[in-house]
Amino acid sequence: MTPTDNQDNAPDVEQPFISHLVELRDRLLRIVLAVLVVFVILMPFANKLFTYLAGPLTKVLPDDSSLIAIEVASPFLIPFKLALVSSIFIAMPFILYQLWAFIAPGLYRHERKLAMPLVVSSSILFYAGAAFAYYVVFPLVFAFLTGIAPEGVEVMTDISKYLDFVLTLFFAFGFAFEIPVATFVLVWMGITTPEALVEKRPYVIVGVFVIGMFLTPPDIISQTLLALPMWLLFELGIFFSRRFVRERKNNEKRDHQTSMTDEEMEDELDRAEREDGTSPQGK
Repeated sequence: MTPTDNQDNAPDVEQPFISHLVELRDRLLRIVLAVLVVFVILMPFANKLFTYLAGPLTKVLPDDSSLIAIEVASPFLIPFKLALVSSIFIAMPFILYQLWAFIAPGLYRHERKLAMPLVVSSSILFYAGAAFAYYVVFPLVFAFLTGIAPEGVEVMTDISKYLDFVLTLFFAFGFAFEIPVATFVLVWMGITTPEALVEKRPYVIVGVFVIGMFLTPPDIISQTLLALPMWLLFELGIFFSRRFVRERKNNEKRDHQTSMTDEEMEDELDRAEREDGTSPQGK
């Protein structure tokens, strides 16, 4: 093959890769545009969003205490940051859908059937984790932390530190609630089996409490409130993984039986043709 032939064939090889890059750019632009649209809508309500977010803490603060802003620009930057993070949080289903739509053409049909339910369940579980943190964990944690303050110490939390703290817990609980999806994907990809996960249950129980210790404040309440849901969600992932494996085995058995039936029909047709060929009528 001449160099000219190589140059002529080069665009045919590079074109698919370039088209993938173009599609990825388009989907990233859609994601950015969606986040910006939500951000523009939320920005006028940024202060109200922060007031709502600070509710679990302000309800347990003493009457003579309040949140404070240490930095000069914090009263503007902190609500701005909250509005931006909330925009990404709200647009998460759209973001996951765009990522799924990008990789879907490279999946098999049965994989595409599972991918979309995984995207939907991931979004629901992430929101459920964040809601659990806000409505269950925050009131208990803040009541505990403000109640153990030494006498003579006024609890006056900086709004910047508070936002970083609650966002850390939001994402910690949000991702922790993804355990059933992660467990199911590991079984789906053949990396592990439900039986192997059951054997590792004691290590998982210890691990979730260790993770809860690192991701939550240094109190036993928040650590337990994160560890127990993670363990229960791990058991839920095992339950759905077992159902998936059982259904996959049934489908494979059904396909095998169907294949054997087709072969038997072909053998029967061949036998009938041979009998026709040797019969008087065939002659």
